[in-house]
Amino acid sequence: MHHNFLFDLDQTLLNFHASERKALEIVVTENGLEFTEDCYAHFKAYNKSLWLELEKGTISRTELFIRRFTDLFEFCEGDHTGLDPLTVNNEFIYTMSQNGVLMDGALGFIEKLTDNVKDARCYIVSNGATINAEGRIRSTGLDKYLQKIYVSEWMGVTKPAKEFFDMVLEGVGEPKETCIVIGDSLSSDMLGAQNADLASVWFMPEGDIEQAKNKYGIDYTASSFDELLDVLLKWASD
Repeated sequence: MHHNFLFDLDQTLLNFHASERKALEIVVTENGLEFTEDCYAHFKAYNKSLWLELEKGTISRTELFIRRFTDLFEFCEGDHTGLDPLTVNNEFIYTMSQNGVLMDGALGFIEKLTDNVKDARCYIVSNGATINAEGRIRSTGLDKYLQKIYVSEWMGVTKPAKEFFDMVLEGVGEPKETCIVIGDSLSSDMLGAQNADLASVWFMPEGDIEQAKNKYGIDYTASSFDELLDVLLKWASD
């Protein structure tokens, strides 16, 4: 048996927002629209709301992709006549995949974890596009520490669904007691761990932490990579 660490990707190991902003500026500008910080802030907020809808199952991935860029075309100044939202979305995803940015301290943390837990196996469990996730992981060198990458696009199911984690557990091939979910999102990572009856660590918690821990059955919290390492080493030694 191994100790299986199931890591969320964005805002847990990779800085999604840094990659997102860079890619959006490139794609918006190349398509003849004016990019501003207001443009990015608008996209970021609306995109987040759409992903929450996707997690609830009220919209499809394709609808999300179309709506986020149709909305952005209307917001940004410039002629968007003839721009296809799905085409621009694909350009955006590809551009993001070439521009991965690690969270500060993430690589050192993974190195220490795998050095100290000799039977560690690290996985990614992420909602998103496959090319985006895999490309950003490779571009940062994180891939050499990972056993496998589970991404909702190719899996056909989205966190927090129990079915997502059932597929992960089938791939891991070991009892759920050997697995722990680490992520920043209550609505996908922590709820997903609760749905699948898996141990969990809420990373970078904010708000009413005790209330959230009770609501989602969260086992641990950590506000830095140093704290997270201590938590996971303790979990692995119990």
